[in-house]
Amino acid sequence: MVARETRRQLRSVDGLITAFALPVMIMLVFVVIFGGAIGGDDYIDYVVPGVLVMCLGFGSATAAVGVAQDMTSGTIDRFKTLPIFGPSALWGHVVASVARNLASAVVVVAVALALGFRPDAGLGDWLGLVAFAVLAVLTFTWLSVALGLVLSVEASQSVNFLFLFVPYLSSGFVEIETMPSWLHGFAENQPFTPIIETFRGLLAGAPDATTVLTAIAWLVGFLAASCATGSILYRRRTAR
Repeated sequence: MVARETRRQLRSVDGLITAFALPVMIMLVFVVIFGGAIGGDDYIDYVVPGVLVMCLGFGSATAAVGVAQDMTSGTIDRFKTLPIFGPSALWGHVVASVARNLASAVVVVAVALALGFRPDAGLGDWLGLVAFAVLAVLTFTWLSVALGLVLSVEASQSVNFLFLFVPYLSSGFVEIETMPSWLHGFAENQPFTPIIETFRGLLAGAPDATTVLTAIAWLVGFLAASCATGSILYRRRTAR
């Protein structure tokens, strides 16, 4: 199932361009065009974690389209008749998504380094960053998979807006204190803020334990709920 989904991704040239080029373009816009006005020369160190999370989320959202296509075409119904592990079709989407999005994150970090990004992370911080990134992609992808099981192919394409725009209402691109006061409560307490701050702390070599635990709690909670919901929907739903 992983090989099947990987082949499908490699054959989708526009999807690969979007997965690898869009996050880099977003970072170039913020660093090169807006950076001087927003935060000066040090702004790249601030914005890279937000771009990374947006990259991982946006790339994971494509799993919703793939699952919706499998549901609509009856492919999942045919898989259910085979003597295989039940949710293996869903796990194929998830594992392939993790591999593709980690590769995309490497490209983003490489471009950031070329633009002047200089993280202070040590070996332990980098290992923690990779583990945390895997957890984030797993969560984002399983959430997308669960949504793909109930949405049409056309509607599932809108899942990426969740990961493309909600991070703007967090500390990913500007400090929360600079936002209107009526946005502070949402920006401080929504899940993307501790997730981005965890990436920022690990890259800076000074992760905050409370922030890390909060981010992990959000991710594990969403992951458990999405896995359970996806497994139930997979068993009960048929081709639409």
